[in-house]
Amino acid sequence: MPNTHHRRRRQLLRAAAAGLIAGYLPGGSARAVADPIIKRRIPASGETVAAIGMGTWITFNVGSDPRARQQRTEVLRTFLDRGGQLVDSSPMYGSAEAVLGHALASIERTDPLFAASKVWTPDEDATREQVARSERLWGIDRFDLMQVHNLVAWEAHLETLLAMREAGELRYVGITTSHGRRHRELERIMRERPIDFVQASYSLANREAEQRLLPLAAERDIAFIANRPFQGGRLIDRVKRHPFPGWAREAGLANWADALLKFIIAHPAVTCAIPATSRVDHMRENMQALRGPLPDEALRERLARHVARL
Repeated sequence: MPNTHHRRRRQLLRAAAAGLIAGYLPGGSARAVADPIIKRRIPASGETVAAIGMGTWITFNVGSDPRARQQRTEVLRTFLDRGGQLVDSSPMYGSAEAVLGHALASIERTDPLFAASKVWTPDEDATREQVARSERLWGIDRFDLMQVHNLVAWEAHLETLLAMREAGELRYVGITTSHGRRHRELERIMRERPIDFVQASYSLANREAEQRLLPLAAERDIAFIANRPFQGGRLIDRVKRHPFPGWAREAGLANWADALLKFIIAHPAVTCAIPATSRVDHMRENMQALRGPLPDEALRERLARHVARL
């Protein structure tokens, strides 16, 4: 029998189900009202979040260089202006959280930010301290989502984070992994613990998550964040050496970034994909995936076969 937390989430999800159709819902800005963006529901609450988020691994680790910080501020501004919400970072990412805080302080925001970071320390007693430090670096009062990064000391950290969620100090709690590692342990946590989010690697060229993690996320009403959607840049660099196929354009896909990201968010169990970039023009390409038609299963498979041949 599901525990009380999961029963509550299922009830909320059923209550919100009438608005789920195809993930197309109005965004929070005037631009999004005129041109609806693709949003997905978070099963734990029924609220929606834009299906394309922003990662910060490597790209925002630029230290105190003023020119680099200003450039990253423009990347974040472009993301938010085009309907993005979920920004994901970690203490593991060097100066990324400090650079994010600088960027956020420089931008006048009207649309909501969905702030997601991680606990990454082997010190099992340092959970609250690390969350508080990340809040100071971001310049926010509370995180929407706090995750245990790559399952480091996960049992103790998760216990503390769940208590913080119950006390209203966090909104959601999750667990992450990457590069296809430790999936069996992740599955066990998904089955046994009342988490709201799980994050793992998933892309057109790495579909391992489709075998067990994505079906389990759907079964357990857990939101799924897809990290490494471009395989750390290798996948997008590879496909951009080739012309974008006309049949994909005719199907409503704009470019390679649009196609690779929509392949991911078209999976019904995916909540959000979080590509990372240091360039404004690449961010514009990424954010095109928040609008327009999603590929059906036949088109997804055709894309996968085509890319495998490149």
